[in-house]
Amino acid sequence: MARILIVEDEIALAEVVRDYLLADGMSVEMLGTGAGAIALAQTNQHDLVILDLMLPEVDGLTICRELRKTSDVPIIMTTAKVEEIDRLLGLELGADDYLCKPFSPRELVARVRAVLRRRPMGQPAQSPATNDRLIIDGDRWQATLDGSPLDLTRREFSVLQALASRPGRVFSRDQLLALAFPGDTEVFDRTVDSHIRNIRRKIASVSTWDPIRSVYGVGYAYDG
Repeated sequence: MARILIVEDEIALAEVVRDYLLADGMSVEMLGTGAGAIALAQTNQHDLVILDLMLPEVDGLTICRELRKTSDVPIIMTTAKVEEIDRLLGLELGADDYLCKPFSPRELVARVRAVLRRRPMGQPAQSPATNDRLIIDGDRWQATLDGSPLDLTRREFSVLQALASRPGRVFSRDQLLALAFPGDTEVFDRTVDSHIRNIRRKIASVSTWDPIRSVYGVGYAYDG
């Protein structure tokens, strides 16, 4: 039985979605505000999160961004904002799918099923920012490689954390900016190159391993 968390402040809509998911054989938990959503979703007790963009207290993009630092639980975002930039930003921050209101509950159930098929139910969410060699601690803003601390600045740490959140995925400079420095208008795409050079230099000071791959004409990927 798939376990679904709905984070939606329109209670009537959330109840309709809940009823459709229950009828499809899933279990459902609901939250009406963004407060507490991050902690609840990080318990690894859910197979998928349906997340509204416009929430009181903590908005959906913030929740999505924070979840992606520690969890790969599938996320379907819903919103009444239809501008393309909102859809793209939601997906670039780590949402698996995006549905604009008003939507058919049947379509949402179908999309939930489609996303769940891409990862077997019951498979626990993994911490994408940690492997046997590189450990990224977002709470303490610390990164260690083979047990040795990397003396990263805050911005260098944010870039490395963004890359490591999706191993193997190629990020453009603009995507890395959106993930690492959301809302910071003083950071430009080419500064990412400088941060990458500094990260590589600091990694090289403790190891011969270089987990960052440059993709000519596109951007960078983390191959840890």
